Amino acid sequence: MTKHGSYGVSALVGSSNVLEALGYQFTNDTDLLKRQLDRANLCFLHAPLFHPALKEVVPVRKQLGLKTFFNMLGPLVNPVQPRYQVLGTYSLELSRLYQYVMQEAGRRFAVVHTLDGNDEISLTDEVSIYANEGQLVVTPEEMGFRRLKQEELSGGKDSAEAAQIFHEVLNGAGPTARLDVVVANAGIAIHCIKPAQSLLDSIAEARESLISGKAKAVFQQLLATK
Repeated sequence: MTKHGSYGVSALVGSSNVLEALGYQFTNDTDLLKRQLDRANLCFLHAPLFHPALKEVVPVRKQLGLKTFFNMLGPLVNPVQPRYQVLGTYSLELSRLYQYVMQEAGRRFAVVHTLDGNDEISLTDEVSIYANEGQLVVTPEEMGFRRLKQEELSGGKDSAEAAQIFHEVLNGAGPTARLDVVVANAGIAIHCIKPAQSLLDSIAEARESLISGKAKAVFQQLLATK
């Protein structure tokens, strides 16, 4: 898996903030990234290292404090251009646009949008999933989860708190709501790669990976690869 992300701009904490707090060192060294993929099947592409021109607009984005064109562009400029891709959008209109782009790219994809406005599967409302086969709208209950409230899903007020939450989830600890959201989103990724497998079976596979410690072992291998 190649995760492409950056520091938080329209949100308090971004994926790069969390990984940095956990000790991951960003790099654009192709050989090191390939070793991470070989050994952990995972690497992180810190966007400012691959798109340095975009750093110039970060101060303006922070001042605005809201989603801009760059929130739309970011998920589409993963340097690896993976064969399988899961993208989250903050609007249904943007989901449709991503669907068209992904179809033209000729890859397997899933574009997710929770209908109350979240750009991931938050389990707080029905979720729209645009995939190669078309659109699916599914409820949390149909995926085997209870419907959550937004206040159950705080991601932390700063990088340190977000990193602590990350550790808890990888250890299968903390509130069930957080674990369920992680499992739901990982399940969609598995289903994207294994379309012949049902969504419920893909979610079950994601839960087993988390609870058994497999997911934690992958992250530990990522940090250990030099």
